[in-house]
Amino acid sequence: MTRELFDIAIVGGGAAGLSAALVLARSRRSVVLLDAGAPRNAPAAHMHGFLSRDGFPPSHLLEIGREEIASYGARVVPHSVTSVTGDAGDGFVLTTDEGVEIVARRIILATGVEDVLPDIPGAREAWGRFLLHCPYCHGYEVGDGSLAVFGGVPGAVRHALLLRQWSSDLTYFANGSAIAKEDACLLGARGIRVHDGRIAELLLDGERFRGVRLESGDVVPVDAVFLRPESRPRTELVAALGGVVDGAGFAHLDASGRTSVPGVWVTGNLVDPRGQVITAAGHANAVAMDVNADLVDDDVRVELLETR
Repeated sequence: MTRELFDIAIVGGGAAGLSAALVLARSRRSVVLLDAGAPRNAPAAHMHGFLSRDGFPPSHLLEIGREEIASYGARVVPHSVTSVTGDAGDGFVLTTDEGVEIVARRIILATGVEDVLPDIPGAREAWGRFLLHCPYCHGYEVGDGSLAVFGGVPGAVRHALLLRQWSSDLTYFANGSAIAKEDACLLGARGIRVHDGRIAELLLDGERFRGVRLESGDVVPVDAVFLRPESRPRTELVAALGGVVDGAGFAHLDASGRTSVPGVWVTGNLVDPRGQVITAAGHANAVAMDVNADLVDDDVRVELLETR
């Protein structure tokens, strides 16, 4: 099988992957972007906080991005990567789910994270529409409505205190967890109501959200619920190359996004799962410059050897 060699393989075609591809293709690098087509923000109808693109459908941004990188010669392969071997010296070999092998001198992983939703009826159907995670992404659109926070998870109280900025009608569902005295005082000071019962179901009626049903049977009508989900990083490829990941699965990296595997960088939500689209794109822009500089150093070493 003929293997095509690229300077850089980018795994993940969201805003971060596309941003890195744009910078590198404009740097006259050969770039291949491998994208399984499952962006984290796919359930959301619109994205916000991205200067000049506020309110864009996420799919529209990705479509424009793919057109832009293609105009500079970057190639898009619409498949997932199932395995990777090799190193920065001899090249990395990436194999797709269709058995295609691609060789690259450097790798940028922009594979993002998987949001783990609570195992209750209605959660998955409401995700991105009525069950939301980021007030900076969605708070303005539901502001002044009757909002709620899904408690019992790390950071939930802080999340509630933050959301009070968008609405004075806010309920904190403790979801069966004990609330520390100090946290109760903070919630009370912000005028946030507390329900002690466990959440049993999120109630949807077609395109209408009816609210939250507790295990007691009580139904609390709200317009939207905010949740800080667990975010599982998609760093399997780093681990496959022998890279160091922490207990939560995030790769060990330096300030530039380099992992412990020479020649492999991570960017986007793999670095900061809370980052918005514009944040992910900006980080990838800087990572791409660092990757290009690293390749320049490599090119110079080869050229020096050839002149001796």
